[in-house]
Amino acid sequence: MNTPPAPLRDRAVPLGRKPVISREDIIEAALKLVGPHRSVSTLSLREVAREAGIAPNSFYRQFRDMDELAVALIDRAGRSLRRIIGEARHRANSGQSVVRGSVEAFMRQLRSDDKLLHMLLREGTVGSDAYKQAVERELLSFEDELRQDLIRLAQANRTGLYEPAVTAKAITRLVFAMGTTAMDLPDEKHAEWADQLELMLRMIIVGTQTLAARPELAGRAAVEPVVIKPEPASVAPASPTGLPPAESAGR
Repeated sequence: MNTPPAPLRDRAVPLGRKPVISREDIIEAALKLVGPHRSVSTLSLREVAREAGIAPNSFYRQFRDMDELAVALIDRAGRSLRRIIGEARHRANSGQSVVRGSVEAFMRQLRSDDKLLHMLLREGTVGSDAYKQAVERELLSFEDELRQDLIRLAQANRTGLYEPAVTAKAITRLVFAMGTTAMDLPDEKHAEWADQLELMLRMIIVGTQTLAARPELAGRAAVEPVVIKPEPASVAPASPTGLPPAESAGR
């Protein structure tokens, strides 16, 4: 006589598979699979499930599909990088350039084993619309936080700032575009890349300070620009780069 199958609750979990799985477990499994040369958009559900030690069907208890998992990964990457760069900006003082400190923090993250930055940089150019929209949301968050910091620094250091939102956008988009190219550079080229990025950022900062003092140089604007005017001081104030305005373009 054949023995009837045991009820589902009494069946043993297959060897190597976890009886309980969380969203975090699946995210960690996916992070193990991605890297500088492997985009999250190339991962399959079966690969992630195998890495997490679960049956493919168990994946759907935590995520609707691979797009939802990718968005969760991108959101996590954005939060991590905003925290790191934000800490670098807030640590800056008269002895350290905000620009240099931020570039160095970005480079440390790029060189580290943390795959979050690599993923954030790559997913904006590949993958589905959901991936790209998630990256765009992170970029907008970066821009808004940077805009607030630029205003704070300009007011604290009594330097000018022309169109803070546009300035923040120019800086953010430049850093991410440059970061995408830096991922594929050999290590010996990273210092040169960092120096070039720092100079480009200083050009933007000097430009926004100059336009704040002489807004007519910006040409005719369709709407009234947002301008934080520089305040006169007996001693040349420090700029948002951490240097006096006259030295902002220097090294």
